[in-house]
Amino acid sequence: MELVITDSAADAGVLAGRIMADHVRRGARAIGLATGSSPLGAYRELIRQYQAGDLSFAGVQAFLLDEYIGLPPGHPQSYAQFIRDEFTSHVDFTDENVHSPDGNAADIPAAAADYERSIAETGRISVQILGIGANGHIGFNEPGSSLRSRTRVKTLTPKTREDNARFFEDDLTQVPTHVLTQGLGTISDADHLLMIATGAGKADAVAAAVEGPLSAFCPASILQMHPHVTVIVDPAAAASLKAVDYYRFAVQNKPTWQTF
Repeated sequence: MELVITDSAADAGVLAGRIMADHVRRGARAIGLATGSSPLGAYRELIRQYQAGDLSFAGVQAFLLDEYIGLPPGHPQSYAQFIRDEFTSHVDFTDENVHSPDGNAADIPAAAADYERSIAETGRISVQILGIGANGHIGFNEPGSSLRSRTRVKTLTPKTREDNARFFEDDLTQVPTHVLTQGLGTISDADHLLMIATGAGKADAVAAAVEGPLSAFCPASILQMHPHVTVIVDPAAAASLKAVDYYRFAVQNKPTWQTF
């Protein structure tokens, strides 16, 4: 695992975007996308590179981590719509190459199995961008999730629903209770896991994920088991880490031949 502390949240987003762009240029068949505020800086950097003529997503498949169950198609807070509004409609992704779990399927467990199968049939995801919740969740794998779980239905914690109410006019009754999410095992199948976290509110979760014990009660700690992980944080999100000096030293003395 490599941990990079950038000077600012904006710098963290730019670096994450550049890492994702490198995978695309090297011929990635599929990339994994996350929603929420954490990856927005990365998406802005990818859009910038596309608009500058330096990057194309033609032929690349994209898979979203998760989707609410029960929101109607086109709902502004559905994650399929979010990723279109914030990223894919601004570059040369075709809509049919952007995949998300079907939260409106008549048979939700079957939809979960279909989504899992579609990822496997495409081939390995080259790079999966991740955020982290204040309780340590990645995707919507809430504390207590199986460390080998696959795409499935999850019940959101009351805290996660409260945190997300700001996207639903601060009306908790509008926030769905259930989601379809890639499991921790599914996420771990990607070649490169790229987690970005910014702000003081993520500091304890980052420390638990990176320096704490491997535990289902901090789902993001599964990153410790993966052979290629990059964690990018700003100083506020790094505030609870114990080995900050070492992380900075390691990045400063990184071999010239070693990429992220």
